[in-house]
Amino acid sequence: MRLAILDSGHRFGTKVLFAIIRAVSRQPTPEVVKLVMYRPDFFGTNMKTFTHEAMRRRSEWSVGDREIMAALVSKANGCEYCIKAHTAVSVRANHDEGRVSATLSNPETAPIEEPLRATLRMLGKLTREHAVEADDMRAVLAAGVSRGQIEDALAVCFAFNIMNRLADTFEFSVPGPKVFEAGAKFLLARGYR
Repeated sequence: MRLAILDSGHRFGTKVLFAIIRAVSRQPTPEVVKLVMYRPDFFGTNMKTFTHEAMRRRSEWSVGDREIMAALVSKANGCEYCIKAHTAVSVRANHDEGRVSATLSNPETAPIEEPLRATLRMLGKLTREHAVEADDMRAVLAAGVSRGQIEDALAVCFAFNIMNRLADTFEFSVPGPKVFEAGAKFLLARGYR
């Protein structure tokens, strides 16, 4: 059963903002926007800031690589909304739908560099098993991943493990490809703030 609070529990000013979003974009207000705008002082503002830092701050990982990480974590969690949203952003950021599709299908055989492959392997294990061991981290370091890259990847994993669970808890509706394309364009231009 969908929790309806995201459809009706916003302040008047936020409802006006949603009406403007719908009028300008000719798309429904994205579910994730409804989530972060509901009680922003409690959750939304901090989560937007953290996610923006994880996904857009300076990093040795490209924006496209971090979007692939977000999509892969979402896939491991089975969160359809987030899989589709971050696959769309990743395709747009990487300019290579085939590479993104192959990576999400099977990172072990995808045409990606070994540091990204090892990192995706570790993030998948962490997401599925809720733990990694020292040997897992040694393998990532041996693949040429820096400590900073590991920290950045773990931040992406943290952000999307939270958002995946919330998306599923609130039963985000999954719109068609046009909505995800519009969202991808926005996220690449503006980030997660």
